[in-house]
Amino acid sequence: MDRSPATRSRFLSVLDGTIQDPPPLWMMRQAGRYLPEYRAVRAKAGDFLTLCYTPRLAAEVTLQPIRRYGFDAAIIFSDILVIPHALGTGLRFEAGEGPRLTPVADRAALSALSDTLDPAKVGPVYEAIADVRAQLSTETALIGFCGAPWTVATYMVAGQGTDDQAPARLLALREPELFQELIDRLVETSIAHLSGQVEAGADAVQIFDTWAGVLDPASFERWCAEPLRRIVAGLKAKHPYVRIIAFPKGATLEALEALADVGIDGIGLDWSADRRAARQRLSDDVALQGNLDPLRLIAGGAALEEEVERIRADFDGVRHIFNLGHGIRPETPLEHVEKFVELVRRAR
Repeated sequence: MDRSPATRSRFLSVLDGTIQDPPPLWMMRQAGRYLPEYRAVRAKAGDFLTLCYTPRLAAEVTLQPIRRYGFDAAIIFSDILVIPHALGTGLRFEAGEGPRLTPVADRAALSALSDTLDPAKVGPVYEAIADVRAQLSTETALIGFCGAPWTVATYMVAGQGTDDQAPARLLALREPELFQELIDRLVETSIAHLSGQVEAGADAVQIFDTWAGVLDPASFERWCAEPLRRIVAGLKAKHPYVRIIAFPKGATLEALEALADVGIDGIGLDWSADRRAARQRLSDDVALQGNLDPLRLIAGGAALEEEVERIRADFDGVRHIFNLGHGIRPETPLEHVEKFVELVRRAR
């Protein structure tokens, strides 16, 4: 479902080239455990995957932060590991330990995967998006998402998250052709999954590359930048008006410059990024999103207020979407989020 730029919200207007003051605001993981209403629905669902794959419940938790805080964008409640699960990888979530997947670390395991996404897995995501879009005002954008091929591959190869993603890095070094085949599979299925989300009603998509920062420059170009370039080209060929944000956590400024040339509309900056350098070198090409440290949102007080003001000053006069530098943490006090919203929306 394509929408012309004239019908877009403040959030989408920034991605389309307009400076907004105050900037539009949303938070990564804004539908999550810091909200008591989320915890109630999560308990009702019984487990995380059931919540992801039950459209009515996924739509409800997507809308909860919009009702409470009036963010400028909703992001569909789902998970980056839906794609490997829909390709046939075993997936479960262990309480307190995170995801566990059947490892895909050799040719036999890769050959056992499907070439296409299982509609029974991705269909509920699209149904939830359609439900949310029907309930959102026209001023509120709806964001779909997927994990970047590199980041998703790191979980698939190791079968879980690791500290330095060594299993995937080693496989890429020892068997680059095999690893390329895995990346290629993820590129094509990412295009398909994002396209399905746009057709269901998503206005924009974000591609999360959580582990981009562990790669050397040559590896970043091969496993992060080039796959993203292919995804952007493939998705925009189908949906010219969709807006695409990349979030390459931990990437260097030089790496961010490389991504700014692949056709994306925005780049998310993590909290460690040099905002003024990013503004100088990136803002002519892409909108900038970020980048409050989630720990400042927990601390509150001056640590929060002063940094919000610094971020607004650093991005004054350029296209900016206010967000965190990573996802909101479960222990974040609700009153600090309320103050955060007030501070961002206060006239300067």
